[in-house]
Amino acid sequence: MPNYRPPEVLTGSPGKVTLARGTLLYRVHGSHRGAADFNPKPSHCLYGGGRFDATAHEPYGYLYTGLSAAAAVCETLLRSLPFDPLGGPRLLQRAAVEGRRLSTLRLTADLCVLPLMSARDLAAVHQDTWLVHTEAQEYPYTRDWAHWIRRHTGPWAQGLVWSSKREPADRTVMLFGDRCQAGALHCEEESAVDFDTAEGRDWLDSVLLPYHVRLAP
Repeated sequence: MPNYRPPEVLTGSPGKVTLARGTLLYRVHGSHRGAADFNPKPSHCLYGGGRFDATAHEPYGYLYTGLSAAAAVCETLLRSLPFDPLGGPRLLQRAAVEGRRLSTLRLTADLCVLPLMSARDLAAVHQDTWLVHTEAQEYPYTRDWAHWIRRHTGPWAQGLVWSSKREPADRTVMLFGDRCQAGALHCEEESAVDFDTAEGRDWLDSVLLPYHVRLAP
């Protein structure tokens, strides 16, 4: 599948999902970045980066969130974290959470996003579950597909929504900064959880426990 290039023309009819004003989104991010700030830095077209990041060839601000705090934590912190063959808990290294926090964002306006959840949703953009399930080594290809989808669904698609790979019962949302009106995301400051504090680490441990994960000593 990664060698399958996007076609010249989008012949399907992509779906549309409205994230209603007042919807809460959850984001795990570096404390140096404002909770509602879009990431302005393009990823390398071949190395590193996230599933649907911008690149220098297709620049845009981007912001990944979950529709639950657990989805945001799982998507950000549990990537490729293996299970212990002896049955012990998976250990999340402290370095993975240093300088990070969880923020709650409230939508101040309706946003229209393109769904990539069902087989029909994916087929409408000439894809299947590979697009949202493949691992990081194939992200250069998923980024290329995201850029193609974005180009063929402008200006209405303000982002993408799909089933979280690490928490399939929930959803992940990625928003395009240049298609979201200023002020569309309001940070609920009182709900922030700072992972550099004892209280924040206790909160994080409570979220990780059902996933058989704990912070390393």
